Amino acid sequence: MKRLVCLNRTKYDIVILMSKLERITVTMPAEMAAKLRAAVEAGAYATSSEIVREAVRAWVAKEEQREAALARFRAEIEKGEAGPFLDGETVLAELETYVEQLVAEQESDQAA
Repeated sequence: MKRLVCLNRTKYDIVILMSKLERITVTMPAEMAAKLRAAVEAGAYATSSEIVREAVRAWVAKEEQREAALARFRAEIEKGEAGPFLDGETVLAELETYVEQLVAEQESDQAA
């Protein structure tokens, strides 16, 4: 597997030859490229490609979490849209009963 790293004054290009022989070029500001080089020179990573792969893995994980959260929200919306639907008076009565129970429990706990 070959890796080609090209460097110039305005950008840092990383061309990665992946196991499936897919080439990817990443262009970034010089400051970011300097941070990549510094991490490699410090021994934190073996290559700049390793840093980019780690960043992509983190991004993929974040996107998967976001998609899972959206799926959960969509499922909750569907449940809500399916009903049952209650009129405002019923909801208010149930809420008042619930609050009264909470207040009674708190007063009971404070008295004990």
